[in-house]
Amino acid sequence: MSPTRLPLDLGKLAWPAERLGEAVEWLARRAGLSTQPTQLSCAPPAAANPAALDCWLDAAALALGLEVEPIEGLYSEAKELARKAAPAILRVEAGPEIRFLAVLFGGHRAVTLLTPDLGLKRCPVDDLRAALCHPLEAPWLKGTQALLDQFSVVARRQPAASAVLLQQQLMGTRVKYGWLLRHSPGASLFRLARAARVPSRLVALLAAHGAQYLLWLFSWWLIGQAALQGRFDWGWLTAWALVLCSMLPFRLLATWLQGWLSFRLGALLKQRLLLGALHLQPEEIRHQGAGQILACVIESEAVESLALSGGFLGVMAVMELAMAAVVMAAGPAAAWELGLLAACLTVALTLAWRYTRDRNWWTQARLELTHDFVERMVGHRTRLAQERRARWHEGEDAAVSGLQALARDMDGSARWLSAFVPRSWLLLGLAALTPAFALANTPSAELAVGLGGVLLAFRALQRLTGGLSALAGAAIAWKQIAPLFRAASRQLQSAEGATALLVGGPGSEVSKTGSPPAPSVADRNEKQEFAPLLEAHDLNFAYRDRGQPVLRDCSLTIHPGDRLILEGPSGGGKSTLASLLAGLRVPDSGLLLLRGLDRQTLGLSAWRRHVAAAPQFHENHVLTATFAFNLLMGRQWPPQPEDLLEAEALCCELGLADLLQRMPAGLLQPVGESGWQLSHGEKSRLYIARALLQGADLVVLDESFASLDPENLRRALTCVQAHARSLLVVAHP
Repeated sequence: MSPTRLPLDLGKLAWPAERLGEAVEWLARRAGLSTQPTQLSCAPPAAANPAALDCWLDAAALALGLEVEPIEGLYSEAKELARKAAPAILRVEAGPEIRFLAVLFGGHRAVTLLTPDLGLKRCPVDDLRAALCHPLEAPWLKGTQALLDQFSVVARRQPAASAVLLQQQLMGTRVKYGWLLRHSPGASLFRLARAARVPSRLVALLAAHGAQYLLWLFSWWLIGQAALQGRFDWGWLTAWALVLCSMLPFRLLATWLQGWLSFRLGALLKQRLLLGALHLQPEEIRHQGAGQILACVIESEAVESLALSGGFLGVMAVMELAMAAVVMAAGPAAAWELGLLAACLTVALTLAWRYTRDRNWWTQARLELTHDFVERMVGHRTRLAQERRARWHEGEDAAVSGLQALARDMDGSARWLSAFVPRSWLLLGLAALTPAFALANTPSAELAVGLGGVLLAFRALQRLTGGLSALAGAAIAWKQIAPLFRAASRQLQSAEGATALLVGGPGSEVSKTGSPPAPSVADRNEKQEFAPLLEAHDLNFAYRDRGQPVLRDCSLTIHPGDRLILEGPSGGGKSTLASLLAGLRVPDSGLLLLRGLDRQTLGLSAWRRHVAAAPQFHENHVLTATFAFNLLMGRQWPPQPEDLLEAEALCCELGLADLLQRMPAGLLQPVGESGWQLSHGEKSRLYIARALLQGADLVVLDESFASLDPENLRRALTCVQAHARSLLVVAHP
């Protein structure tokens, strides 16, 4: 359907709140982001409740295999956001009602909207910006108009003057405009690349490179014809120069496309690896040391650089080999040259396999040496205190010598691959032309074509061997980051689980500020009338480095409003059970349900939204950021003013008011390794506040009160009792 240009009419262009699920689904289909059939017909929460609406949209996108990103910016950036935000759901006010615009395509002057009747309408960017900013501008318009009338500003200049005054008043105000709909980084790389228009740009790169190569061949054909026919004059030289100049646009285009593809593909890879790192299970990284984690970061850079450079070199080499074969087919020794070229390619692949094997051995030895070196650096204080000086460098010389021997083998394989194959082909190709040179009846033009084919293949083999070396390095480095790449797909849970959330799953009622109301005594007395909040049946769990299970046939039921304490000896499995309930670990067997839904159906993100935990001290961390970020990192960022007020009030209840007064910047004071240093008790209360501020149905505190003095313990217990909907405390007897 061809879009028509209409004036902005929110009654016709905007979707009502009760059809928001339908708008998200059809927008994803028309934008080519999703094709799977999904029913998002259930009504979202009240549009005036931003926190609940954010959660609902996250679940709706998850049901479609996508994700939503909030669109926030300054008032002064509204027009630019209106141009570029697509596909997106934008929030607008139509009188007392809140409605939503589905932006399918952006544009410089006008954007394309998907209307409730599934049509396409063109909307001017200025009109869209006015609709987005109207709620913010409305309180100022009356005063602005009075000011313009007071100074007798002529009518035709009033709109521009009013816009300038509003810009000065509101330019620093942050506004939440809506949500951007996009593929999840956990989707398949091909799907992400297609959404980023990588295949079309790759085809354009190949076409530009092919055109450039053909022009280059044609230029040498011209100069060769002139030389062989004895007509080497200014006309031929001019034609040759013009053909060479015609190559410049294609060379520039190919260079730009190669840079764009490298940047885009590298960004997609880094996004997926970052998402995979965030979705690793604790047990997957617990056994790794700092050296292994550092090696993973380094190898990710190697994969990006080597894979892209090797891929481009390989593709160009294949194109050049094909053109060289076409040229040699027109020469005097076509059969011999093509046969020898095939033999050289076979030898090149064999040597590439040998180089890959040697480089793999060298990489493993290098990583082991690096891991050991970094671990010794991290634990140097322990070594100085506990290890004899004579053993500090034991075994280092042997490890370095072994690494050097493997490096020599790898360098030898690299020399054979990069030097032997192209030069051998050059000698063999010239040898194949020797009989034609010896025969006096072979035309000079055919000899020139045959020689040109040999030289073209020589250049192509140089590129090919370089590309194979780079791809071998990328394949070896890939082994280090493959777990991160695979872990990213864990974000995409089943669509049934996401849809279950949309129809009133756990925690569907969220307060305006995101914090749960404290349960009353009557609520606790009547808790038996409600379904269980969390149920665990016959849970079993064993650490992979231990033979015996830590938990065996463990069952537990928690109702809304419960306050439970879990006591037991050290090593009895208390912390393990707490981590299973919080979704930090997956049980080996058994059934774990949250309001009747298991974790696979509910999804890990949704589970952790409704069960918040403060793990043991050694498993919790203060990040190098502001105190406010460490408090609200499990909620939303950047925070709203009411979020900061609630966090400050909670800190005062926990006895951290003196700390906030001592810190020069208060909640905005940097803390962590390079910032303000917190005491053991202050960190414990920070962890408690972080868990409470997430507004979860169940809060699990694992030995969070162990380091508090009696006065602060009393305050913390009172605060937790007042703010936690349901509570499970793990403690020693």
